[in-house]
Amino acid sequence: MDHLDRILLSGIYNVRKGKTQLHKWAERLVVLCGTCLIVSSVKDCQTGKMHILPLVGGKVEEVKRRQHSLAFSSAGAQAQTYHVSFETLAECQRWQRQASKVVSQRISTVDLSCYSLEEVPEHLFYSQDITYLNLRHNFMQLERPGGLDTLYRFSQLKGLNLSHNKLGLFPVLLCEISTLTELNLSCNGFHDLPSQIGNLLNLQTLCVDGNFLTTLPEELGNLQQLSSLGISFNNFSHIPEVYEKLTMLDKVVMAGNHLEVLNLGVLNRMSHIKHVDLRMNHLKTVVTENLEGNKYITHMDLRDNQLADLDLNSLCSLEQLHCERNQLRELTLSGFSLRTLYASSNRLTAVNVYPVPSQLTSLELSRNLLECVPDWACEAKKMEILDVSCNLLTEVPMRILSSLSLRKLMLGHNQVQSLPALVDHIPLEVLDIQHNLLTRLPDTLFSKALNLRYLNASANSLESLPSAGAGEESLSALQLLYLTNNLLTDQCVPVLVGHPHLRILHLANNQLQTFPASKLNKLEQLEELNLSGNKLKTIPTTIANCRRLHTLVAHSNNISIFPEILQLPQIQFVDLSCNDLTEILIPEALPATLQDLDLTGNTNLVLEHKTLDTFSHITTLKIDQKPLPTTDSTVTSTFWSHGLAEMAGQRNKLCVSALAVDNFAEGVGAVYGMFDGDRNEELPRLLQCTMADVLLEEVQQSTNDTVFMANTFLVSHRKLGMAGQKLGSSALLCYIRPDTADPTSSFSLTVANVGTCQAVLCRGGKPVPLSKVFSLEQDPEEAQRVKDQKAIITEDNKVNGVTCCTRMLGCTYLYPWILPKPHISATPLTIQDELLILGNKALWEYLSYTEAVNAVRHVQDPLAAAKKLCTLAQSYGCQDNVGAMVVYLNIGEEGCTCEMNGLTLPGPVGFASTTIIKDPPKPTTPSSSSGIASEFGSEMSTSEVSSEVGSTASDEHNTVGLDAGLLPRPERRCSLHPTPTSGVFQRQPSCATFSSNQSDNGLDSDDDQPVEGVITNGSKVEVEVDIHCCRGRDLENSPTLTENSPTPCPEEHARGSFFGIRRQNSVNSGILLPVSKDKMELQKSPSTSCLYGKKLSNGSIVPLEDSLNLIEVATEAPKKKTGYFAAPTQLEPEDQFVVPRDLEEEVKEQMKQHQEGRPEPEPREEDRTELPEEFDTAL
Repeated sequence: MDHLDRILLSGIYNVRKGKTQLHKWAERLVVLCGTCLIVSSVKDCQTGKMHILPLVGGKVEEVKRRQHSLAFSSAGAQAQTYHVSFETLAECQRWQRQASKVVSQRISTVDLSCYSLEEVPEHLFYSQDITYLNLRHNFMQLERPGGLDTLYRFSQLKGLNLSHNKLGLFPVLLCEISTLTELNLSCNGFHDLPSQIGNLLNLQTLCVDGNFLTTLPEELGNLQQLSSLGISFNNFSHIPEVYEKLTMLDKVVMAGNHLEVLNLGVLNRMSHIKHVDLRMNHLKTVVTENLEGNKYITHMDLRDNQLADLDLNSLCSLEQLHCERNQLRELTLSGFSLRTLYASSNRLTAVNVYPVPSQLTSLELSRNLLECVPDWACEAKKMEILDVSCNLLTEVPMRILSSLSLRKLMLGHNQVQSLPALVDHIPLEVLDIQHNLLTRLPDTLFSKALNLRYLNASANSLESLPSAGAGEESLSALQLLYLTNNLLTDQCVPVLVGHPHLRILHLANNQLQTFPASKLNKLEQLEELNLSGNKLKTIPTTIANCRRLHTLVAHSNNISIFPEILQLPQIQFVDLSCNDLTEILIPEALPATLQDLDLTGNTNLVLEHKTLDTFSHITTLKIDQKPLPTTDSTVTSTFWSHGLAEMAGQRNKLCVSALAVDNFAEGVGAVYGMFDGDRNEELPRLLQCTMADVLLEEVQQSTNDTVFMANTFLVSHRKLGMAGQKLGSSALLCYIRPDTADPTSSFSLTVANVGTCQAVLCRGGKPVPLSKVFSLEQDPEEAQRVKDQKAIITEDNKVNGVTCCTRMLGCTYLYPWILPKPHISATPLTIQDELLILGNKALWEYLSYTEAVNAVRHVQDPLAAAKKLCTLAQSYGCQDNVGAMVVYLNIGEEGCTCEMNGLTLPGPVGFASTTIIKDPPKPTTPSSSSGIASEFGSEMSTSEVSSEVGSTASDEHNTVGLDAGLLPRPERRCSLHPTPTSGVFQRQPSCATFSSNQSDNGLDSDDDQPVEGVITNGSKVEVEVDIHCCRGRDLENSPTLTENSPTPCPEEHARGSFFGIRRQNSVNSGILLPVSKDKMELQKSPSTSCLYGKKLSNGSIVPLEDSLNLIEVATEAPKKKTGYFAAPTQLEPEDQFVVPRDLEEEVKEQMKQHQEGRPEPEPREEDRTELPEEFDTAL
């Protein structure tokens, strides 16, 4: 019925109603729309009544008495006829052809779901052939002309879907549609069913899932043809007794209800019930009334309950049992008919099955606490699949490995040290023994397991591989071999030749130094080769013989020569990042299949323009970009660096995107994000492009991390627009910023996420999870919330069969089950924090937090670290999109910005910079682009902050700078080395807004140049002050003076004040910038004592701050005529530096150069005493 709203033909013609000639011809608008002929009662189509003639099943005939005329007739005893006269023969034939198609149609199914309808369209009632009507996801009303109470007019209606209409009350008149065989009323908020439902005697399927039902009426037992009854996700606390009367039912489907006790005696009285689905209830115990066994139940599903012990030995006909994700410690079953058992994700230490299940084919006991394989499992003669991964096994029974029926054996993530030797041939096809303690494989593994096609022995301690066979002709059928993260050397390579059918080979993170060309030449069937994380210097030229190769991953080696892979006809993906490539020799024409080429991390690689032009057709080309001159702060960039890796895996598209901004918000922070769209790539791309900008705007509005992070997610959710209606994406956002709340921390990390993307912080070598996984399986609270809101959770644990996530950005049509509200956590960063890992769902499914941290914490390059994580995930079995980002944190001694650690800092009043180096001194040139333009220092009390700020903008700044040259300058300290606070001095971020009527730009001096580092906006200037008390430390080596730059000398217990500019209306509102540190003793002054709500003399108001101590900056400071907030600095008795004797002469020489041609300022009275080894140095 998609064509109902589409007009097929229309025009104004002469029309006559009826078969006789009683009516006259008249011009009318005639429309052939959908399955109806519409004739207006007047000529104007905008007014008058519209006559609708259903054509389905009717007739279209040519009128012989009138030229170019057609007669349109409807079907049925009360058929009507309209004669329409056309002007031309062609027009008449066109209408006849189109109308004939409509007449021949037989509409039986009408789908009007998700149309926001309140009533059924009137013209549908003319179609008497409708047998199935879908009105799902609408707003249907009861008492309306086309409401639900009129559906009885469909005389042949057999199927009706009214789910998700929020009806509230059961439409009783539906019970009069006696022809109904299928009725779906899910998710409508019903609290009970009427007794009249017993009138639907032909009903075969009734679905009332997702309501608030607690009982079923007894009249329901009259429906003897009812073969399917769905009452999942209601409020039942027991199995309704009416099931005993419904003998045609063979299933009890009651998932998501409130059952706490399962009484097997009740099921014994229902001999017709074979399948029982009690998923996601609150079952804690199973009760057996008597010893009588149940011979009828064959399938039982008890997943996601709270069972601690389960004894179903009385179910002697049980063939399949699902009991995953309970709290089972012991499980007892009958083995007479058992075929499949799924009991993963419990706490099982024992599984008892008696007698031995002779029909058992599949046994899944992963993620438990088993220390050995059950004996009865070793004797099961028909078992084909055994999964005991993620247990505590230390050995594998010989009977298991030599089983003549076993085809798939999963032993990963145990503590197995060795495998038994094989004596006889076995049919094993898949063997997964990753993450064990194996040092060698059985010598006869490949010669006895001739059917073995998949072997994963990654993450062991293998040093060698067994031979493929005794003779030259190998019978090996091995196709997929994963040996990543072992101790394999070059000696294992010749063994690989014995597997000529290898298609996928992973040898990453081993100790390979060479790969013999003659050996690679024989692997002609190879399609995917991963050699990353070794010590290879070259890839053999014989790789050109691997004509089927489509993927080559060889990052993190020492490869200096580009391999000859661009001649391979099927090559698609090449990753040679983090190597030592210097040049690339490319053929004249590249293969058309090449889609992804990654050359990042090759610092010595230089690509010519011709080469870049040749690579232009590649879909994804990744190369290092040359650093561009920037004015961003270099202080923050020394604290963190990141690396990103994204791999599509077996998927043909990449649905993972990442966000990385190392210098966020004008260089005072960083933002990193990960977005996973699961099956769609559109939403991750949108979030990647917009979420940083949204965060930038929200941070301006609030300094509360919970507020601005939550708003960022909600705004981003709204900005998705139509794309976010049916599509959704997991999102993870990490924001690093200066910490204004914790005086002991320099930076804080705020993490927010929805969905399954996670962030893990490495602190002291240990993983610290910072995010929360919002999925039905891993978050019981979220699962309960979704259940309480009556969502339908399918058997694969997906909300409405769409997604396993309970919180996402997008998927708005699943509200309120799927929410965009994020989980938010804030963590102060310390010196112990080494790195931050961001990953999508696929990464954390195959890597534990501990393994991920241990794998990369000693890797020097963050790009190589991210690549390694993705490679490990793929080698461990991940075939989906995988994304990883590693952010190295340098919140420690190596990231220190003190002068002694060699960071270039701005010179006096921001005009010169000095580089101080610990190593043997070397003159350096002052840089004007040191990137710390927002930092400045001063030698003054708190009340004189305004004077120093103004002095940089005045026309006398040179004089001030020279005068300051006579003052002692302290050692600059970073926020990583604060002196333990003494007295009342604490970190006091403050901002004050000043107004000036002297000039348009807020400066009352003759100099039009703005203050460097002070942002002006009209007549307002904002200054942020951050005060610390820092402890100095001695320098190991005395630094050498840079030309025209004085030398700071260390002094024990030096104190400093830090001043940082906060830009008005910028993202840094309320956030401290990285600031320089100068030694001074803060003095209390009237300007710092009472500031709350004080009205300033210039008319501006200092805003109230509950948690911060405000510092009045400028209004009460003395002014000079030619400077804005300029005042002479005051010398403090302790502001003296001791110059080493070997540098005295050089310091004096520097001071003389500064003082030539200028009058010396008169020292204050308290500073007239001269010390023989103390000198004043310029700031």
